[in-house]
Amino acid sequence: MDADGSVSDESGRRRRVHGMLKLYYGLNEEGKIPEQPQSLDPCDINGPHFDPELYLNKLRRECSLSELMDHETCMVKQIRSLDSDMQTLVYENYNKFISATDTIRKMKNDFKKMEDEMDCLSANMAAITDFSASISGTLQDQHAQITKLSGVHTLLRKLQFLFELPARLNKCLELQAYAQAVSSHRRARCVLQQYSHLPSFKGIQDDCNAIMEKLAQELRQKFRDGGTSAKDLSECVELLLQLDEPAEELCDKFLSHAGSRLELDLQGLEAEIKPYPPTPAPKEAATRRSSSSTAVGSPSDNNSPKTLSLPSPTPNTDILEFIDRGCNEFVSSLCLVITSYQELFVNHAQTGELASKNIPQMANGKLQAFVDDLAARYFSLVERRIQEEKGVGDNSLLVRALDRFHRRLQAVAKLLPGSAVPTRGTEIVVRAATERVKQYLSALQSFYMDSLTDVRQALATPRLSVAGGGTHLGGPAAGRDAPSSLPELLSSLSASILNQIKSVLASVHLFTAKDITFSNKPYFKGEFCSQGVRENLVVNFIRFVCQSSRQFCESAGDKGGSTPPALLLLLSRLCLDFETSTISYILTLTDEQFLVQHQNPITPVTTLCGEAREAAQKLLNHYVKVQGLIISQMLRKSVETRDWVNTIEPRNVRAVMKRVVEDTTSIDVQVGLLYEEGVRKAHSSDSSKRTFSVYSSSRQQPRYAASYTPSAPMDTNLLSNIHKLFSERIDIFSSVEFNKVSVMTGIIKISLKTFLECVRLRTFGRYGLQQIQVDCHYLQMYLWRFVSDENLVHFLLDEIVGSSAHRCLDPSPMEQSVIEVICERG
Repeated sequence: MDADGSVSDESGRRRRVHGMLKLYYGLNEEGKIPEQPQSLDPCDINGPHFDPELYLNKLRRECSLSELMDHETCMVKQIRSLDSDMQTLVYENYNKFISATDTIRKMKNDFKKMEDEMDCLSANMAAITDFSASISGTLQDQHAQITKLSGVHTLLRKLQFLFELPARLNKCLELQAYAQAVSSHRRARCVLQQYSHLPSFKGIQDDCNAIMEKLAQELRQKFRDGGTSAKDLSECVELLLQLDEPAEELCDKFLSHAGSRLELDLQGLEAEIKPYPPTPAPKEAATRRSSSSTAVGSPSDNNSPKTLSLPSPTPNTDILEFIDRGCNEFVSSLCLVITSYQELFVNHAQTGELASKNIPQMANGKLQAFVDDLAARYFSLVERRIQEEKGVGDNSLLVRALDRFHRRLQAVAKLLPGSAVPTRGTEIVVRAATERVKQYLSALQSFYMDSLTDVRQALATPRLSVAGGGTHLGGPAAGRDAPSSLPELLSSLSASILNQIKSVLASVHLFTAKDITFSNKPYFKGEFCSQGVRENLVVNFIRFVCQSSRQFCESAGDKGGSTPPALLLLLSRLCLDFETSTISYILTLTDEQFLVQHQNPITPVTTLCGEAREAAQKLLNHYVKVQGLIISQMLRKSVETRDWVNTIEPRNVRAVMKRVVEDTTSIDVQVGLLYEEGVRKAHSSDSSKRTFSVYSSSRQQPRYAASYTPSAPMDTNLLSNIHKLFSERIDIFSSVEFNKVSVMTGIIKISLKTFLECVRLRTFGRYGLQQIQVDCHYLQMYLWRFVSDENLVHFLLDEIVGSSAHRCLDPSPMEQSVIEVICERG
C-alpha cells in the first residue's frame, strides 16, 4: 500500500510541475502555444508588457502592510517551487540527452559503413556493363543473321500456307468443315489480293475463289433445303455473311425458311378449331348436350327455377391444351427465330467487318414485319378458339389459358422491344374477359326468364284453395295453404337469383386472382372490375330484371292480357325487395370482392333502387288495374245481359255479387301473402248495417217519393251535381301504396266505378231498382272491410243506387228491413 501511495504521489507531483512549466511558457495541454490575444495590461505579471514599478505602486496603493507581506511570502514560495521543479526536470531528462547523443554517434558509424558498401556495388555494376557491351559487340553480326533467317522462315511458312491453301480448302469441303474453310480463306484473302499481279499468286487466288464459290453454292443449297437444325442454319447464315453474301437477301431467306416452319405450327393449331359437322347424330347430340351442360349455381329442386346452364362445344382439345400447344410450339419457335435472327443480323452485324454495312436497321424492319404478320394470324386463331368457349361453367381452364398466353407473350416483348405483339395479345385477353362477362350476363338473363316461366307454370297449376275448392294461384282465388304459395315462390325466385349472381361473381373472380399475371395490370383490373363486372354484368342484370318486369305491364287488353295477376303481384314484391335490400347487398358484395375503384363513373346504388321502386310501383298499379278489370268485366256482363225493366221482384242476391265478394276476398288473401296490412281509418259501429237511399244521401227521399213527375229528374240531377261539387274527389286509377289496404282499395274503386258507369247506361223498372238496392247492400256488407276508408264504398254504392233511381221508370224502393232479410238469407 505504501509503495502504491508513493508512486501515485510522485506522478501527481510531476503533473503539477509540468502544468506550472506549461503555464510559465504559455503552452496548452497539447504542448502548443495557444493563440490568445496578448494582454496590454502593465500590471499583468504574465503579460509581455509587465512593468514592475507600476505593479509595485499598485500593490502599495491597494494593499495593507500585512497583505503585502503575505503576497511577498507567496511569491517567494512560487519562485522557489519553480526553481526546484526546473532543476528536477533537467535532472530527469539528463539521461535521455546522453542516450540521444550515443544514438547519434552510432548512426554516424553505420552510415559510414553503408557508404563503403555502395561504392563497392557501383564498381561491380560498371564492370558488368562493360562485359555485356563486349559480348553484344562480339555477337552483333550473328544476331542480325539470325533475325534475317527467322524472317525468311516465317515468310516460307506463309508461302507454304498459301501454296497448300487450295488443297486445304478442298479437304475441308470434303469433310464439310465449312467454318474452317471460310476462316482459312479469310486469313489468306488479303495477301492473295495484294499479290494478285504475280502469276503464281494469281493462280492460287483463282483456285481458292473457285473452291469458295463451290462452298458458297453448297451453303446456299443447304440453306434452301431447310432440313438442318436451327444451330446449323445459324452457322450457315453466318458463313454466307462472311462470304459477302447480300445481307438483305439472307434476311429474306432466313425469315422465309423460319416462316415455313412456323406455318406448320399455325396449320396444326388451325386444324384443332375447324368447324364441326352441323347436324350430329341424335344420340351423339344428346350425349354431347348432357356432358357439356354445366350449372353455375346449386342444383335445382322441384319447386325452384332451373339453374343457369348453357351448352358448350366439345372440341378435340380444351382451351388450355390449345394455348399450351400454341405457346410451346409456335411462340417458343417464334422466340427462337427472333433470338437467332437478332444474333445473326443485328448483334453480330454490329461488330467486326460487318459493322460498316448498316445491317441492323434493315434487319430490324424485316423482323418486325415478319413477327407482326405471323402474330396476327396466331392471334386470329386464338380468338376463334376463345369464341368457342360458350359455356358458362368452370372458368378455371379459360383463365389459366389466358394467363399462360399473356405470360408467354412477355418473352416476345423482352426479345423485341417496341413490338406491338404484347399489346395486341393483351387486347385479346381483355376482349376475352369482356366477352365472358357478356356471356354471363346473357346466361343470367336467360336464367331469369326461365325462372319466370317456371313461376308461371307453378301459378297455372291447379292448387287447393282455402275453402277447398278447385282454383289456382293464377286466378283471383288463391289458397293460403297451397303447396307452392306465393311467399314460397317469391323466396325461391329471390334465393335462386341471388345464388346465381354469387356463383357468377365467384366464376368471374378467377380473372382477378393474385396468381394471374394480367389481373394486376392497371389496364385490366380497374376497367374490368368497375366497368366490366360491376356495370356491364351486375348493374345491367339488375336493370334487365326491372325492365323485363315492367314489360308485363304493356299491351294489356281488357282482361289484363295473358299475364297472370299473381305474377304481377309477385314481381312487384320482388322489385320492392330489390329496392330495399337486394341491390345494396349485391353491389356491396361486388365492390368487396373485386375492389372496385370508384374513380371511374359508376351507377350509384340510389339510382338502381329508384328504378327498382319505379318498376315495383308500375307492376302493383297494373296488378290493381288487371284485378279491377276482371271483377269489372263480371259486373258489366251482369248489367248488360239483364232486362232491368221487366225483371221479377227480387228474392235473392244475384250470384254475380256473391262471386264478386268471393273473388275480392281471395284477392285480399293473395295480396296479404306478400304485403303488409296497411293503415285503415276508424270504422263506424254500423258499417255493415248502413242503408242506401234511392237518391243521394244529400237528398231527402220523402221530398221526391210522394210525387214522381217528369221534372223531378231534372231537379234531382241538379242536386246530385251540386252534391258532387262538395264531395271528396275519388281518383280511380291513382297510384297505390305498397300495402294490402291500398291495393284492395284501388281494385274496389275500379270495380264499383265500372258498376256505376254500366248502371248509367241502362233503364230500370221498379223491381230492377229494388234488385240494385239488394245487390248494393250485399256489397256494402262485405266490401267495407277491405278498403282504407269505408266512406269511399258507401259513396260509390250510394251513387249506384241513386243513378239507378234516376233511370227508373217507377222508382219505388224496397223497404230496408226486407233488403236486410234478403241479404242475410243470401
